[in-house]
Amino acid sequence: MKLGSLKEGGRDGTLIVVSRDLSRAARATGIADTLQRALEDWSNTAPRLNALYDALNAGSAEGAFDVDMAALAAPLPRAYEFVDGSAYLPHVERVRRARGAEVPESFYVDPLMYQAVSAGFYGPRDAVRVPSEDYGIDLEAEVVIVTDDVPMAASAEQAAAHIQLIGLVNDVSLRNLIPNELAKGFGFLQSKPRSALSPVFVTPDELGAAWQDSKVHLPLLTHINGAWFGAPEAGVDMQFNFAQLVAHAAKTRPLSAGTIVGSGTVANEDTSLGASCFAEKRTVETLEQGKPVTPFMSYGDTVRIEMLDRDGHSVFGAIEQRIERAEARRRSVEGRPPQAPQR
Repeated sequence: MKLGSLKEGGRDGTLIVVSRDLSRAARATGIADTLQRALEDWSNTAPRLNALYDALNAGSAEGAFDVDMAALAAPLPRAYEFVDGSAYLPHVERVRRARGAEVPESFYVDPLMYQAVSAGFYGPRDAVRVPSEDYGIDLEAEVVIVTDDVPMAASAEQAAAHIQLIGLVNDVSLRNLIPNELAKGFGFLQSKPRSALSPVFVTPDELGAAWQDSKVHLPLLTHINGAWFGAPEAGVDMQFNFAQLVAHAAKTRPLSAGTIVGSGTVANEDTSLGASCFAEKRTVETLEQGKPVTPFMSYGDTVRIEMLDRDGHSVFGAIEQRIERAEARRRSVEGRPPQAPQR
């Protein structure tokens, strides 16, 4: 089944079931008001949501309505945790090679992961707002999964059974802020703002044969300003599958229902398949030409991230975003409204 959330009902949105072709939807009234609540009682809510999904696809669901992508929040508008891995080692290897560094042996046996922003996600049509272009605005097209409650120290085999939903993310990165932050030794903070999630999350059975070994075996398609940017295969060159990533995150702590785990930038050894982020493209240019040629994103640029099945149908819907300036809100002085900025 396919699940999404409307921009109504509060900060956690209103849960809806979405038809397979993404054209129609129905509120999950009487089942769960939000996706977070559904995940917290998944064994009871999932069968009822699936029954509504079947009725919706058959055209018999009460209260069904046409889907307006602009009216959708992220399927999980906020989450208790979002941890993001770096499972595609061709990306890691190229980035390090471009700056003359070796990949530590531990990277091949122990996943690299960081704690990302989970207090709020952009909806699939929301603009990405950044205070300055000087920060080095970049997208990262990735696959994510969502878990139910995962016990601490779960094995990879056990973790696989806790993967309940799959989706896409634009893990927005501010590249020019990263070096100084990493040099401090505490990891990302300012360099990793809010991310955007796909219009819907889907259950693994919705992917059919494309979901194998806790990986999605489909290309992840990215367009920038309407032009093809990349379509690497998400099921190829993934050093750690999602079950292994979940187990890594749960090694010393339980994971709450609704935890989001990201794959990291999807990248293949075959660079002819393009890139899923500008850092990757610039790294390939550095290795081939001695320096990067392509700039990072600017205000007004657009990004589209989507995954199509083997028949050409959109699985999760598309993330479509425009890069915009984030205007700072200033307090009034002595009750007077703030003056418009000088241009």
